[in-house]
Amino acid sequence: MAATTSRTLELLSLLQSHRHWSARELVDRLGVSERTLRRDVERLRELGYGIESMRGSAGGYRLEAGTGLPPLLLTDDEGVAIAVGLRSQATAGLRGAEHTTLSALAKIEQVLPPALRRRIDALQSHATDAVGRGPGRAGAGTRPTPEIETELLGLLALGCRDSERLRFSYTDAAGESTSRVVEPYRLVPVARRWYLLAWDRQREDWRTFRLDRISDVFQTRVRFEPRPMTDDAARARVESAIRYRDRTVRARVVVELSRAELVDRLGWYGRDVVADGPDRCVWPLEADAVENLVMALMWLPRGAAYRVEGPPEVLAFLEEQAGRFAAAAASD
Repeated sequence: MAATTSRTLELLSLLQSHRHWSARELVDRLGVSERTLRRDVERLRELGYGIESMRGSAGGYRLEAGTGLPPLLLTDDEGVAIAVGLRSQATAGLRGAEHTTLSALAKIEQVLPPALRRRIDALQSHATDAVGRGPGRAGAGTRPTPEIETELLGLLALGCRDSERLRFSYTDAAGESTSRVVEPYRLVPVARRWYLLAWDRQREDWRTFRLDRISDVFQTRVRFEPRPMTDDAARARVESAIRYRDRTVRARVVVELSRAELVDRLGWYGRDVVADGPDRCVWPLEADAVENLVMALMWLPRGAAYRVEGPPEVLAFLEEQAGRFAAAAASD
């Protein structure tokens, strides 16, 4: 009996997820005979579900459109998405919809398992509410929106709410992957993308991470004391970082020195230097113009060998300036 009930519920879920199913598709999906499929359809009709049968080569089954809404079967991710949407609606102040929205929310949340309710609570309380706002950018409306797993959103939101350090892999715009240990603060949606604002413990500064570039999240179970910041300040910091990145020129400087030696010379400006062996390190550079980026090279210790890895415009500018310096040194 339990197997029959489970199969019938699976059939209902399939009918709710697709406008029309052929009998053959349903038989293959459920692993039953056509006779068993017909019996399961009749069971659903007895429970009050209007299911229309169609004959012929394109025949099959579909739920009828009706005036009543039968009970819905939702996956975990669907339940989270609907509940978060209803909570946002309930707090949006839409005139005349307060009672129905809260009523629907109560019906959804009372049947969700505790673990899912925790994810919803975390998402609602630790994601800023101005979805879709943000700095306008040319072509932003035509770019595909990166897909974000709800599981990832839930993990990061729980880390923000519970003040728990997280460790994850992050892939930057250049395709380079690094391991980060952060103290997550807020999830911020801007311009159809999700960002995590967090305190990066290795760099000892605030950092903004695009969620579609985060992977392999590990919950450390280590708690931290959150740094004070308002939601408006968090959004402003993320939007500022995005604007800066949109006009930023980037390069990597590979220096034949240990990380300790270079950081000792650069001080605060060497906070992003990473070791690449005992006697070599990498200094990532960012600037709003090629000229400003190249000026940073003058901070490198004299006599230290280095090479620059970056886009063609940076390398071309270096070659041009090398010729001008050589000509200036040779002139009277």
